[in-house]
Amino acid sequence: MNGPVLECSDICKRFGGLTALDAVSFAAGRGRITAVIGPNGAGKTTLMNVISGITPPDRGSVTLDKTVISGLPSHAVARRGITRTFQTARIFSALTVLENVMVGLHTRTRTGFFGAALTLPGARREERRIAERAAQYLEMVGLADSAHRPAASLPIGSQRLLEIARALAAEPRVLLLDEPAAGLNTQETRALGELLARIRGRGVSMLLVEHDMELVMEVADDVMVLNFGKRIAWGGPAEIQANPEVIEVYLGKGA
Repeated sequence: MNGPVLECSDICKRFGGLTALDAVSFAAGRGRITAVIGPNGAGKTTLMNVISGITPPDRGSVTLDKTVISGLPSHAVARRGITRTFQTARIFSALTVLENVMVGLHTRTRTGFFGAALTLPGARREERRIAERAAQYLEMVGLADSAHRPAASLPIGSQRLLEIARALAAEPRVLLLDEPAAGLNTQETRALGELLARIRGRGVSMLLVEHDMELVMEVADDVMVLNFGKRIAWGGPAEIQANPEVIEVYLGKGA
């Protein structure tokens, strides 16, 4: 299918007297990494919440492959092909690492995760197949050796990788990543960048909210800059780095 995979048009969101998003529009290319950057309070996470169905927009629309999805609940948005991670990794701490990824796979199968416990005809066979596929996603993110560990025992960097594996298991068309490098050291961030490149190579489109500018400039194909809820710049990494307004309001603060 030609054209952008995800489009936001004139998105506005207010919380009381605070305007979190002010007429934000953009189109995310298919099979590309679109980064969203900006200072704290710029509206980045609010935008992710609107796209994923957690927060309805006050005005504007979100379309996925030209189908309007704004206004749908988050589970319906996920069913249509958008999954996400969060600033703080959300895992099922009582489950193993492998079982966490299996939860993501069950969103695409006939047998529910807990329904499999009924051992209905075919359920155990499907469960074995799901476990095998989950192991493949763990291999992809580098957590194969931790498959049977309790998820809660993983360090924060590995928990973020686990959350990405679970999101990928739902076979999304668009993966939303909300500050995946937060709390990671330099080596972990470098490995994350390599992982994101591999995910893009599988044809998955990504929307990346991130404060680590080195990571953004390394992996992003397109970059949108928000400031006080407004879009102030759009372009490739080199273009954004050279934009005087961006340097003044964001990148220049660390210079």
